[in-house]
Amino acid sequence: MTPTVTSLRERKRGKVEVELDGEPWRTLPATVVVRAELRVGRRLDRGTARLLARELRRANAVGRATRALASRDRSRGELERRLNAAGISEAAREEALSSLEAAGLLDDARVAEARARDMARRGYGNAAIQSDLRTRRIDSETITSAIEELEPETDRAARVLNGRERTPALLRRLASRGFSRDTLEDLALSEP
Repeated sequence: MTPTVTSLRERKRGKVEVELDGEPWRTLPATVVVRAELRVGRRLDRGTARLLARELRRANAVGRATRALASRDRSRGELERRLNAAGISEAAREEALSSLEAAGLLDDARVAEARARDMARRGYGNAAIQSDLRTRRIDSETITSAIEELEPETDRAARVLNGRERTPALLRRLASRGFSRDTLEDLALSEP
């Protein structure tokens, strides 16, 4: 015999207690209850159980992703990697990430621009910024666009030098921070 939903009771923190055939069954997130269309009198047949399971996986993926976003802005690739490592199915990952993008909570261009500005402000060159953004799994086109928004690399390197003598050691330091060979050659040839 297929069980029937006999009660839905609202609980704290967006949860709903579900009763089947008069017996307590589970406490579920309210969003899952709504999306799975659970209501008093509905039978929990195989199709409804599958829909409920899918919605629980989706809610789990969204929950994990939003908790990761609470600490800092992350790229889609970073969240995808985290959800995959947590064992979230590909379909649930895709649906959760698409929902977050549609809500404006997930935006690779915003992440790339903010990270590029921050690194440039801290004295990094284009190669270091590009490498950092690649590790965040941001696509090449978005990385290029973010770097193009920055002031020229030569100006940033000159500001780092700020009247210091252009010694080979100082130029090596700039190279280690991702400034290009062309930029370093321009600085070596220019007057302080």
